[in-house]
Amino acid sequence: QVQLVESGGGLVQAGGSLRLSCVASGRTFASYAMGWFRQAPGKEREFVAAIYWSRTYYADSVKGRFTISRDNAKNTVYLQMNSLKPDDTAVYYCAADRGISRYNRMEEYDYWGQGTQVTVSS
Repeated sequence: QVQLVESGGGLVQAGGSLRLSCVASGRTFASYAMGWFRQAPGKEREFVAAIYWSRTYYADSVKGRFTISRDNAKNTVYLQMNSLKPDDTAVYYCAADRGISRYNRMEEYDYWGQGTQVTVSS
């Protein structure tokens, strides 16, 4: 069982930056694929980024602006978000699982955090 707790959300102006963190419980964090998804009001949850060992994956909409990273010693995955746009406004969720082949698919992940709100004002 893995528990995930996100933090770092908030209100920021367009063009600004935020760094989200997700702390995971458990002793085998390094073996888990970690993903970030987001859900805007009235929209479906969508893939943002994922990391598995040193391999990273990004949605086209955030490529070049967002960076996912992890610190296995701290059981933490980060999402550095730069050049934020109002369209990035959403609740951001951290997800984890092992044995994933499709990193951008929600159904691949069994463990989810409670989400953290990111609001980008224009």
